[in-house]
Amino acid sequence: MDFTPDETQRAAAELAAGVLARAAGGNDGGAAGAAEAWRGAEAWRGLAEAGLLALAVPESLGGDGLGAAETAAVVREVGRAGSPAPAWATLALGLAPLVHLGAAERCAELLRAVSAGDALLTAALHEPSSPMAEHPATTATATTATATRETATRETAGSGTWRLDGVKTAVPLAAEAERILVPATLAEGGRGVFLLDPSAPGVHVTPAPTASGTPEASLRLDGVETGPPLDDPRSPGRPDDPGRPDDAVRVLHRYALAGAAAFGDGLLAGALGLTTAHLTTREQFGRPLATFQAVAQQVADVYVAARTVHLAAESAAWRLGTGRGADADLDVAAYWLAEQAPPAMATCHHLHGGIGLDETYPLHRYSSLLKDLVRGIGGMSVRLDRVGALTGGVA
Repeated sequence: MDFTPDETQRAAAELAAGVLARAAGGNDGGAAGAAEAWRGAEAWRGLAEAGLLALAVPESLGGDGLGAAETAAVVREVGRAGSPAPAWATLALGLAPLVHLGAAERCAELLRAVSAGDALLTAALHEPSSPMAEHPATTATATTATATRETATRETAGSGTWRLDGVKTAVPLAAEAERILVPATLAEGGRGVFLLDPSAPGVHVTPAPTASGTPEASLRLDGVETGPPLDDPRSPGRPDDPGRPDDAVRVLHRYALAGAAAFGDGLLAGALGLTTAHLTTREQFGRPLATFQAVAQQVADVYVAARTVHLAAESAAWRLGTGRGADADLDVAAYWLAEQAPPAMATCHHLHGGIGLDETYPLHRYSSLLKDLVRGIGGMSVRLDRVGALTGGVA
């Protein structure tokens, strides 16, 4: 296995880093400029103008037709910059699975708007008491008239109008997104992922607080009409994804975890960079803090955690992009992120002393975004259960 980024991936990462650096220094330091930078608006416009939001869009629609590794490179740099730009939600939860599921041509105008930075995407992964629900309680019922139950099962899975009923929780950018990918259990059996307009009749959006202040909400769906599933839940699988009735939901979860691992990798790397810079310039008793043995041991622990998360994220993105059976690596990467990153981030705060708690210093952006991200993949206990299931430890 060789996880070394190729030339395209390095170019995407370097271009993204440059755009984000310019966006971070592009305001005048006043309250309005700082608020805009914190929302990530300037960074998002820059990423769009650089063509980095179109990396995974098919070439037929004006994109580059690239894959998971290139998308992960951009998402990672957004994390490294501590930016709230909606890269994880739009690129990993929305655009990548939508393209993978073969809905690009059907959603051509939507993808062009996303590429231009004019539209956001997201996904509703969670339900009450069921984080990253593999068996959604939300139901999808075909409303197209059919003669028999057999006809409904065979013909309406990929056509007609459908009705969604259920509750989704912790949906990032639910009110701001142009469309939301919604996993649901089909009334006639199987599972699918639907594209929901959050402004459609029957969608009730309830805002929820987050650690970072980025928008999030719960959704209640009462007979919401939508189009057919993004992928026929009963169609044969792709070469790298053996056909099963739940393929669409599995695809969505794969890209969500790969994007989260990349974003978390970037967040931890950025926080470590801030911490090491602080320790080499801040003096105590006439010596740089970095020269104290106890400090060096603690920052070494953070470095080990950061490298562990990085390797796991790289492996997961590589396997997903090359179609080499990514499920195990994704579960392991998500667990390492949920287990290793929060205590490492806490150590970064500790090593900063009082300045680490100052809202004018950027460290809090990394830690608050990480808290939301770990919750966004279900938390450590859920991730540990999924890893246990790999070896038969948990059903």
